[in-house]
Amino acid sequence: MEPVPEPSNLRLLRVLVTVLTGVMIAGLIAVVVALVTRLPSAAIRSPEGLEIPAGTEIVAVTQAPSYWLVTTGDDRLLVFAPDGSLLRDIPLGD
Repeated sequence: MEPVPEPSNLRLLRVLVTVLTGVMIAGLIAVVVALVTRLPSAAIRSPEGLEIPAGTEIVAVTQAPSYWLVTTGDDRLLVFAPDGSLLRDIPLGD
């Protein structure tokens, strides 16, 4: 028995799937390369310790280029220098 020839539309579909697979692999490699080369690798410089007032509950800590911000449970914002010393105590709310 002779093999039945493959229909042309099925052959076209197989070529399209093969090309799509190659394009997806190349796109995935491009995304990985872009992430590896473009993401910043700067390390966060943290002070040895922040001079938190006694009895203060810390809710959030944020680092900016030239200071640290600490939000407390009693609605205050503490601003610290890069070395960890307290610069300002700002009350929040009413």
